[in-house]
Amino acid sequence: MHGYRRLICRLRLSLQRVFVSLGVVLVPTASLQAEEVRAAGPTGVLKGTLVRARDQKAGVLILPGSGPVDRDGNFANGTGSNTYRFLAEALASDGISSLRIDKRGMFASAGATANPNDVTLAKYADDAAAWISVMKRETGLPCVWLLGHSEGGLVALAAAGRQDLKIDLCGLLLAAVPGRPVGRLLREQLARNPSNAALLPEAERVIEKLENGLRVPAGDMPVELAGLFAPDLQGYLIDLLSHDPAALLETTSHPVLILQGTQDLQVTEEDARRLALARPDAELRLFTDVTHMLKTPYSSDLQANLATYTDKNLPVSQEVVSVLSDFIAGHLAGR
Repeated sequence: MHGYRRLICRLRLSLQRVFVSLGVVLVPTASLQAEEVRAAGPTGVLKGTLVRARDQKAGVLILPGSGPVDRDGNFANGTGSNTYRFLAEALASDGISSLRIDKRGMFASAGATANPNDVTLAKYADDAAAWISVMKRETGLPCVWLLGHSEGGLVALAAAGRQDLKIDLCGLLLAAVPGRPVGRLLREQLARNPSNAALLPEAERVIEKLENGLRVPAGDMPVELAGLFAPDLQGYLIDLLSHDPAALLETTSHPVLILQGTQDLQVTEEDARRLALARPDAELRLFTDVTHMLKTPYSSDLQANLATYTDKNLPVSQEVVSVLSDFIAGHLAGR
């Protein structure tokens, strides 16, 4: 059965590539009901898009990755991947409603806080809790799945650790999520680029200070590092670097699906396996041809991989969507 499923997924991917090369964007056959919804933020309104699936069987809250990325997976300058919009549309065709969001202080949620950088994982988890309440009210579902992508997976883990959300969560869907403390990932990512060799000692010094809860003035680091470790981001970085994702996951009891592409340039198979070790009952799925943006590039070279970050027409991997849908359906059947 799994072999048949993989064959179908590869056939669908081939068709997707043909249509995209012709400039045609595939949309799900299910009619989509998308609407703007709101939740209470710290000082203003949070906004997002609720997609109601026909014959709804479950609901997913999509938690976006790091940086100023909007609810669709795009940036203010117009570039982006549309990863979250594609996920929402694909899940709807499988009867799964979704809610995708603009983070506090950004895009349509700009009024939710005066400073979008004044955040922690706990504060983002507060927002997730507000969105879960909205989604349950709007859909009538008894619980909501958290689909965290990249850094959004850390927010999902933080939310899952809250006792007040225990009965509101169906489970965790962790896609391309770090399994090691982020400081280790930063060191690895910087070292991977040979052009950073001369900066590595300074980068190590800055990361170590942040891990110890200490800020680093912009004038006390090379200009090449000033963007990555900007003073206004350091509060969030200090909080982020203080968490061990595997330790967070170990304390949870909800069903867990871990998804990881082996072509991911940011998060590795090691991260996924470390998460799986923290929860031996979790389901771990690896995807040979999938990048960090949950897409399959046209070829295996670096430029094709990088293009998945900015190709708004290339759909997310159908195999990833199928695994997500099957996992959710399996737990619905098991209730």
